[in-house]
Amino acid sequence: MKTVFVNPERCIGCRQCEFACAVEHSLSRDPTQAVFETPTPRPRIHVSPGRPYATSFPNKCRHCDPAPCEQVCPTGAISRDAERGLVLADARRCITCAMCAMVCPFDVITFHELGDGMSPRVAAIKCDGCVERVDAGRPPACVEACKTDALVFGELNELIEAGRARDTTALLSAAAAATSAAPAMPASIAGWRAWGEAAVHLNEGVHHGHH
Repeated sequence: MKTVFVNPERCIGCRQCEFACAVEHSLSRDPTQAVFETPTPRPRIHVSPGRPYATSFPNKCRHCDPAPCEQVCPTGAISRDAERGLVLADARRCITCAMCAMVCPFDVITFHELGDGMSPRVAAIKCDGCVERVDAGRPPACVEACKTDALVFGELNELIEAGRARDTTALLSAAAAATSAAPAMPASIAGWRAWGEAAVHLNEGVHHGHH
C-alpha cells in the first residue's frame, strides 16, 4: 500500500507543503494565480508547531481503515476508495454537520468555502491523496514540495524499514562517538579490571584441568 509517511524530526516548519497542497486544489493550479482566487484555496495538510522549541509536525489524514469519519457521515459524503486505500470526501453531498470532524482522531478535517465549479458553499475538506497526480505517476504535491524528506511517498512497509535503518545507523554512530569521547579509565580501576580478567582465566584453566 502506497502512502505519505511523515518523518516529524525532519520537519522545519516551512509550510511549503501547505502552499503546494492549496495550489494543487485551486482552480488554476498555478501558484501565481491561486492566491487571487475566490474562495481562497485551502490546504489539506496542516503544519503546527510542537511544544519543544524549534519543532513542528505536518498533520494530514491517515486514511484509516475502518475510518470513523466514513462510519458517521449521514449522507455518504465520505467514502473509501478500496483500490487506492484512500478515504475521500464529496463536497456535493456534504451537509456540514461536522460529525466527521468530531470523530476524527487526528483533527485533520476542516470546513471551508469551495469554488470547484459549483456554487460556493462550505463543505468538509480533507486529504485526497492527490489521486490525479499519483495516477499520472507523480508524487503528492506535499511530498514534491518538501525539501527535507519530512514527507515521503512510497510503499508503507518499505518506508518503515528505511526509517528503522536510518534510526539504527544514527544510534550506532552516536554510541561510537560517545565511546571515542569517553575519558581514560583511572589506573586503579584498570588494574583491578586486569586482575579480574586474570583471575577469570586462571579459574577457567583450573576448571578445565580437573576435566
